[in-house]
Amino acid sequence: MKILVTGAKGFVGRNLCENLKNLREGKNRTRPALAVDEIYEYDLDTDPALLDEYCAKADFVFNLAGVNRPKNEAEFMQGNFGFASTLLDTLKRHGNTCPVMLSSSIQATLIGRYGQSDYGKSKLAGEELFFDYSKKTGAPVLVYRFPNLFGKWCRPNYNSAVATFCYNMAHDLPITVNDRATELELLYIDDLIEEMLDALESRPHRCDYDGLTPVFSAQGRYCAAPVTHKVSLGEIVDLLQKFHDQPRTLVVPAIPAGSFAKKLYSTYLSYLPKEKAAFPLKVNTDARGSFTELLKTENCGQFSVNISKPGITKGQHWHNTKWEFFIVVAGRALIQERRVDSDEVLEFTVSGDEPTAVQMLPGYTHNIINLSDTEDLITLMWANEPFDPAKPDTFGLPV
Repeated sequence: MKILVTGAKGFVGRNLCENLKNLREGKNRTRPALAVDEIYEYDLDTDPALLDEYCAKADFVFNLAGVNRPKNEAEFMQGNFGFASTLLDTLKRHGNTCPVMLSSSIQATLIGRYGQSDYGKSKLAGEELFFDYSKKTGAPVLVYRFPNLFGKWCRPNYNSAVATFCYNMAHDLPITVNDRATELELLYIDDLIEEMLDALESRPHRCDYDGLTPVFSAQGRYCAAPVTHKVSLGEIVDLLQKFHDQPRTLVVPAIPAGSFAKKLYSTYLSYLPKEKAAFPLKVNTDARGSFTELLKTENCGQFSVNISKPGITKGQHWHNTKWEFFIVVAGRALIQERRVDSDEVLEFTVSGDEPTAVQMLPGYTHNIINLSDTEDLITLMWANEPFDPAKPDTFGLPV
């Protein structure tokens, strides 16, 4: 399949083209039926003569070109309607009736806070141009009305509040929010790209609109990505503050699969400057070795690394409710556990050559002994809850 992407250097275009390249080069094997042979990238600095060549060859067109921040309002119509007209006329001249996707905007509804904006009018005019083209040529058209988009590579201080907030938080710049309760409907770039790949496989999600809300149906006039998130500005800023503070607190907020928080965290990280991509950890040392907390979570405990010097025994304590995993990654150790009301000792000899997860059982006093006389023992440890000095649930008792 030969695919033309206009606006290829924009936020959506860059993400789409890079993912199409992954498919073309066999790096993404999740869509075995989708064969990408050529990717024609067209943008403002592309030789206009190439548009004619690309339109003659394309099997699918993603029209992502458009104007968001023109010098004057007249440029909205020229950028969002004029180029679309040129594109469709070129396809028509070559008799190419391949599917064509249009990136429109929810502002094209011209209702609610979108009113009678020139941007919305230009997008609506582009939509009608595409629908009329489909009627006259029989070519399938897929018109997507995007809500607010966010994700990696989105330009800050341009037309995305989320991109601006992420950039400012990552660079310790102030964030201005006039009304924390203001709600945005947000579409994550990876969810949009998946929808666009669905469209390539002739499986777009079609819909009609009830005001600003898509109503999905197989015969819908429009298309839409099925997963969006409605989030207040206050929620966004509060999450970003937690992400910002993570190198100090070591706490990663809850980021369930598919959640807005997970997608926002990935977005935030993409704006970090080099000096924040790495941060020091507090190493607690004594004569026996060291202990370093690596990561804490709100709901799933914490990770740490323990280093024991040759011949050293650590632990010798038990917990009521807390449990842990010990995983030796370098060296050789003996792990011992004994239920506090029993004389029976469970013993596990482990080494970094064959990593094994050993569970520290609640109600069992336990230790870990470095069996080497010369080498340090390195153990990764996970506990089901972060350490709370006010309620440590840790009681000294030799095995």
